[in-house]
Amino acid sequence: MNADAFIGVIIPLIGTAAGSVCVFFMKKELSRLVQRSLTGFAAGVMVAASVWSLIIPAIEQSQPMGNLAFLPAVIGFWGGILFLLMLDHIIPHLHMNAEKAGDPKGRLSKTIIMVLAVTLHNIPEGMAVGIVYAGYLSGSAEITAGEALALSLGIAIQNFPEGAIISMPLHAQGRSKSRSFFDGVLSGAVEPVGAVVTIMLAGFFIPAMPYLLSFAAGAMMYVVVEKLIPEINEGKHSDLGVIMFAVGFTLMMALDVGLG
Repeated sequence: MNADAFIGVIIPLIGTAAGSVCVFFMKKELSRLVQRSLTGFAAGVMVAASVWSLIIPAIEQSQPMGNLAFLPAVIGFWGGILFLLMLDHIIPHLHMNAEKAGDPKGRLSKTIIMVLAVTLHNIPEGMAVGIVYAGYLSGSAEITAGEALALSLGIAIQNFPEGAIISMPLHAQGRSKSRSFFDGVLSGAVEPVGAVVTIMLAGFFIPAMPYLLSFAAGAMMYVVVEKLIPEINEGKHSDLGVIMFAVGFTLMMALDVGLG
């Protein structure tokens, strides 16, 4: 792994850690309005990243298939949707501000389930970063260093509010600031781990790159539609969440086009 790939893999975790640091400087838990705004921003980044950084490159790499160039993207996208759907039923999870957790036997605390939910959220992001950098390192997938960096930066930006949304409620529930910070960072640790594993297996992945890029896009879109959009529209003032969605979308689009 070269220096560019190493930095790209670490950047999303830095975003999560930077958001988690908020627990040391802010005394109160984030308001629901702020949480919805930050969630809307994260959703916009993920949708734009799915389109510009994953689906469009997947279709471009499938051009030799002619009129069927869309097929790998469709197959991979559905694979990502179904994979996250399966994980969502296996791993106990909890939506923002929900009181009833997805653990029918009640064996896990709300705090643990919330961390599991964010970890589930981060799985496709780590996969996406790893797949894109695997394509860049191979030199055969037509992915530039700028395009790979744009995806890492976009995910890091949307990880910042995620880190705050995790660490601050944990502290409000009685955990120490240092433990809340650690748990917030830990929720994002799956991203670099997943990315490194993907890069290490790059030789197996390159032939199926269009399918894998769209697989990651499908997984990310599942998270947006199933988890983030319902949280954006919860209660009053959902219009701010929509505006922040647009901000995140255009920022990620600009990063991908500008750096690509």
